[in-house]
Amino acid sequence: MVTFSKSKLYLLILLLLVLLIPFMVGGSGYFTTLFVMTCIYIICSLSLNLLVGYGGQISVGNAGFLAVGSYTVAILSNIFVLPIWLTLPLAGIFTGIVSIVIGIPAVRLSGPFLAVATLGFGISVPQIALNWESLTNGYTGLTVTRPLLTSSDSSFFYVVVGITLLIIWMLRNILKGQLGRAFIAIRDSEVAAQANGINVAFYKTMMFAISAFFTGIAGGLYSYWIGYVSPDDFTIVSSLLILGMVVVGGAASIPGSIIGAVLLTIIPHFTDSFIGVTNIVIGIAFVLIILFRPKGLISIYDSFIKRIKDNKKKTERGIKQDVEFSRNNGSI
Repeated sequence: MVTFSKSKLYLLILLLLVLLIPFMVGGSGYFTTLFVMTCIYIICSLSLNLLVGYGGQISVGNAGFLAVGSYTVAILSNIFVLPIWLTLPLAGIFTGIVSIVIGIPAVRLSGPFLAVATLGFGISVPQIALNWESLTNGYTGLTVTRPLLTSSDSSFFYVVVGITLLIIWMLRNILKGQLGRAFIAIRDSEVAAQANGINVAFYKTMMFAISAFFTGIAGGLYSYWIGYVSPDDFTIVSSLLILGMVVVGGAASIPGSIIGAVLLTIIPHFTDSFIGVTNIVIGIAFVLIILFRPKGLISIYDSFIKRIKDNKKKTERGIKQDVEFSRNNGSI
């Protein structure tokens, strides 16, 4: 007989609710788009968290990787007319290759120097796309047509959800494996990691490549969903927003990345009708998190669980002491 733990049961219920969202919103294109963008930002946040939270490498240019993935899908689908099951992996692979080219010199940097290098990359990619008109169509941008089988919003919605769940599962396995342990060791101390036989330069490059690979796939999903790609879609604000998702949700935490992505995608839904309010609200959220919850919102849940476990241990210890007292006094 198959049994499910409470956590698995909750995940199953959550998954069923997610699959029912197109019906729950009555086929609304706006709310479906809001949820799809949440999924895309979840992938971006998780990818960056692999680099920042688990690897300890500061990056503020992930919108550049998002742009590379988006333009790769647009070019492959328009010029070479490749199917989606080829364009998305190729977008991830090409973005990963670009990250290796950037990552090889960048692995010698750390802290603010690495942040400035990645910032420069994030700023330069939209400028390259803007000026390389023969390939990217410059200001005009590129249109992207979805594959015939996923041309409707509802069908492509399930494609996005499926890929998001697959990437979450893949990243979780990566972090539990040898690569994840090496990343965490480098984050904790590069000197100690190197002393234990870990090739720091190689694993840092791998961090960039894996993070960029998944971000490139997210960029491909973005271009297919929106149906249009232009340089204005990938500004430095996008990079800072993705970094903010990691900070707000909680670094080195998969649930934290998901929480941060959901929160910072939904906030503009309530605030965009007021000019400038979105940035103010997000800025206030950053300040409050850094001041009161530097480990992110996920630390609230962790503290709650820790308190429950501590109370349980105290209760068990009290029962044990009562039993021993009764035994010593001949009551048992």
